[in-house]
Amino acid sequence: MKNKIVILSGDPNSINSELIYKSWKKLNDNTKKKIYFISNYQLLKKQFQKLHYKIKIVEASNLYERENDLNLKVININLKFKKPFRVSKKSASQFVLNSLNLAHKYALKENVKGIINCPINKNLFKKKKFGVTEFLALKCDVKNKSEVMLISSKKLSVSPISTHIDIKDVSKKINEKLIINKVKTINTWFKKILKRKPKLGILGLNPHNAEFRNDSEEKKIIIPSINKLRKYKINIKGPLVADTIFINEYKNYDAIIGMYHDQVLAPFKSLFKFDAINITLGLKYLRVSPDHGVATDLVGKNKSDPSSLVNCINFVNKYSK
Repeated sequence: MKNKIVILSGDPNSINSELIYKSWKKLNDNTKKKIYFISNYQLLKKQFQKLHYKIKIVEASNLYERENDLNLKVININLKFKKPFRVSKKSASQFVLNSLNLAHKYALKENVKGIINCPINKNLFKKKKFGVTEFLALKCDVKNKSEVMLISSKKLSVSPISTHIDIKDVSKKINEKLIINKVKTINTWFKKILKRKPKLGILGLNPHNAEFRNDSEEKKIIIPSINKLRKYKINIKGPLVADTIFINEYKNYDAIIGMYHDQVLAPFKSLFKFDAINITLGLKYLRVSPDHGVATDLVGKNKSDPSSLVNCINFVNKYSK
């Protein structure tokens, strides 16, 4: 029976200790028993002390120790630090990679419901234009780049076909195979996990869909992809116009799929703020994370909003089988 929820404390130079504490206070006892944090025990303890948080944390050596403990359980990852909120980039990078590798190992076990990572600065990864989505897809040996970043709220989900790449490279990266694989992954996930056939909308790349010029990406790539997807009985409409879809028309869809990161994430976050989570589809297990960054400008100020992390925990607890 899957009953463990594994949470990585993520970037040590961040608001994550605040998120963990505030989220923990909102959870019921039954959920608390299921949770194990992958973190550095001493660092988390010192960060809590610095923030004047009174909470008992205990060290566990694995997922099977202290199963019924209602205190915050931490599986320790070694980390060198001198000050609670001042960890060197080299140490932070190694800490994050070790945490992800251990979480991946645990996630493959049958008794794990899913993993959640608190925010991580992408600069801690050795590869450029690389994040947790790409890291775990590589670990899971995902074929044909069919892993999907799905940002989801109760009212709408959005997904970018290309993720962490520069705007100037988007038109070079998108192609029929990529679009078809990712849309099929999204459609399958809605049907399997949420038990419904989704209504999908897909955006064009250019302003006003480039007036559907013959040399445009809309004509050469996106429309042919849509036609092929419909042959798989996928309910998809497009290419929709990106500059107006988020005014009101988005309400007609379960998910809006864009060609690049900010095309869908910027308007989505304007609408739903922190009431959303980041889900990676196509892995061998369920992985989610809060839909925001490390917020280094708020570190130590006790001003962070834990809503997205709480939503992550509740989602994993509810939907993972």
